[in-house]
Amino acid sequence: MSQPETTAPQPDAGAGATATATATATATAHRADATAPQPHAPTGRGRTFALLGSELALVFRRRRTWAMLGALALVPVLIAIAVRLTTDGDDGGPAFLGDITNNGLFVAFTALTVSIPLFLPLTVGVVSGDTVAGEASHGTIRYLLVAPTGRLRFILVKYVGAVAFCLAATLLVVLVGALVGALLFPIGPVTLLSGTQVDGWSYAGRAVLLALYVTLSMLGLAAIGLFASTLTTVPVGAMATTVVLAGVSQVLDQLPQLDWLHPFLFSHLWLGFGDLLRDPIAFDSFGSNALLQLGYVAVFGALAYGRFATKDVLS
Repeated sequence: MSQPETTAPQPDAGAGATATATATATATAHRADATAPQPHAPTGRGRTFALLGSELALVFRRRRTWAMLGALALVPVLIAIAVRLTTDGDDGGPAFLGDITNNGLFVAFTALTVSIPLFLPLTVGVVSGDTVAGEASHGTIRYLLVAPTGRLRFILVKYVGAVAFCLAATLLVVLVGALVGALLFPIGPVTLLSGTQVDGWSYAGRAVLLALYVTLSMLGLAAIGLFASTLTTVPVGAMATTVVLAGVSQVLDQLPQLDWLHPFLFSHLWLGFGDLLRDPIAFDSFGSNALLQLGYVAVFGALAYGRFATKDVLS
């Protein structure tokens, strides 16, 4: 007797097509999910701005920062009060400070001139010397680098924070000087170094340029402080080194036997803003100072990154 033929069950064509389509759609969806940007994952630029915002908040949230800004704000106040109490309204007073009695707007210019040799370098040295060493002393560097932050981004953000303090400090001195000068002395047209007179608004624009010039003058010192901060985990050591170097540079700049060295000192053009008080404004000293300071920023910024990039971060 012949055996009945057995026929294997054939898969349903419609079901197979449906399964194939489902698998294809699933794979496509997974591929799209893998390549699509995640909405909660910050990009490199987003991480940079987030880190910069955090750094600025850290710098300007410290009581030490506000104490230093308060001390700088006292400089124009003390100058104005001293001139007001020691000079007669009809007397021109001392050669330099006497101009304040004739026009209170000179308080801002005088306060900047007095602050540049000592007070501003002292505060900038404290802030820039604490940039990296302060994080090391608190044991937070490795957490910032794991974020991920990147060592170059970390160094750049730290330096920008120090520059932001320089700008805030100089603008504060100018604003407080203008306000206290307007309260204690008459306000009128300002006689520039070239002999011409300008109104108060024109002088205000020049005062802003003076603040930018002084901020520019502090860029080289801030870069030196950043480099010193990468060499130690003790912030006080980096701060002291930066402040001492600022003093040494100014002392060397006063020695006539070192005339050949003066153009290369980062403090050589700190007081060279006279061109901004002439009519018309000349930016020769501004450009020379910019080249000098940017040279120091390039050299000591590269040294700071080279040191930090090869440093074992254990804190």
